[in-house]
Amino acid sequence: MKRHPPESLDIPWTCKSLDSARSGIEITAAGRTRCWIEHEVIRGVTPQMLVWWFKHLEGDMVYAGQRLTRYRVWHPRDHIAIEYSRRHADGSIGVGCVIHLTEMLGANPAYLVDVHSEILKLDEQGFIHRPRFHGLRLARMDYEFEATDTGTRYRNSLTVGAAGALAAPLNWLIRRTVFDEARGRAWIKHNIEEVGNFESFLPELYATASRLETTHGSRPDSPQPSKR
Repeated sequence: MKRHPPESLDIPWTCKSLDSARSGIEITAAGRTRCWIEHEVIRGVTPQMLVWWFKHLEGDMVYAGQRLTRYRVWHPRDHIAIEYSRRHADGSIGVGCVIHLTEMLGANPAYLVDVHSEILKLDEQGFIHRPRFHGLRLARMDYEFEATDTGTRYRNSLTVGAAGALAAPLNWLIRRTVFDEARGRAWIKHNIEEVGNFESFLPELYATASRLETTHGSRPDSPQPSKR
């Protein structure tokens, strides 16, 4: 079934521009495509907040006077849906869990992303997960967090293709048919926008979760009941 662009949410939201970050696309010796970004400091956002966020992507929040899906607030134009398709037995999220995410880069149906991605690392130093494309692990997302006096220095990359020198012919085919330079640049633009938008909502959302901890005695990063 053909997927249409998501309806953009009517909320006050301004994208950060491409020139707010350093970014680039490179082809490795094995022919893999690596898209990388060094974002400007995310003001008011700590690594602890980011860890909490990636453990609590599901659910709603109040933003601009409306109750909205958290994932849609993160990028009102491009994001469609998200769920944790595999949790720990106690309902918590961490290494070994799987995120199912659906988004459309630049709201362009040609750049639909609908993948399950396994979490390999999630702590205050960074976040690593590996998406599956057509059941194959041919991509890797690497995030690095570094606390600063004013927020967090955030670096991340997306590497697409198979590892190893013998994978070069397959990676050439992937670059021609699945993940070309235009798609890589669409991902960079999307990522700069969504990471920049953390400043607009994450500190307040995390503060609300912290107040709930004080009121109800549960930590803001405590396990959530499983929906499955």
